[in-house]
Amino acid sequence: MSDPTENTPPSQPSNGSTAPATPPPAMPPVAPYGAAPAYQAQPAPVYAAPAAPSQPGAYGQQQPGPGTFNVLSIVAFVSAFVVFPAAIICGHIALSQIKKTGEKGRGFAIAALVLGYVSLVSLIILIIILAVTFSMVASNPSLYNNN
Repeated sequence: MSDPTENTPPSQPSNGSTAPATPPPAMPPVAPYGAAPAYQAQPAPVYAAPAAPSQPGAYGQQQPGPGTFNVLSIVAFVSAFVVFPAAIICGHIALSQIKKTGEKGRGFAIAALVLGYVSLVSLIILIIILAVTFSMVASNPSLYNNN
C-alpha cells in the first residue's frame, strides 16, 4: 500500500504529520535608556448626547422651546421708558421666570431693572433738589420780592 501523506497536498498536513512551525510575533523595539517611550495614539472618547429634561410640565402647561423669548422681559423693558415702577416689578418677575424655564430675554429684564432703578434714583434726587429749593425760597421771601 501507499503512504497516506503522499496524496495530501502540501498546504494541508495530514493527521500524522507535523505542521510547519510559525515564527513567534516580533517584539517591539526597546527604546534606549533615557529616551522617551513611544506611545500609540489612543482613540478619541465618544460622549453621549445630553439627556432631555426628565420633568415634563404639568398637564396643559406649555413648555418653552429652545428659542422662546420671555414676553414679560419685553414688557418690562418697554415700561422702563413709560412707568418705571412697572419696569422694576416686571423685571424681577421676568428674571425669576427666566431662571426657572430657561427662556431667552435675560438681557432685556436686566436692562429694564437698570433703567427702572436709575429712574427711581433720579426721581428721588429731583425731589430732594426741589425740596431744598422750595425751602430756601420760603425762608427768604425778600430775595425774590421786587418791592
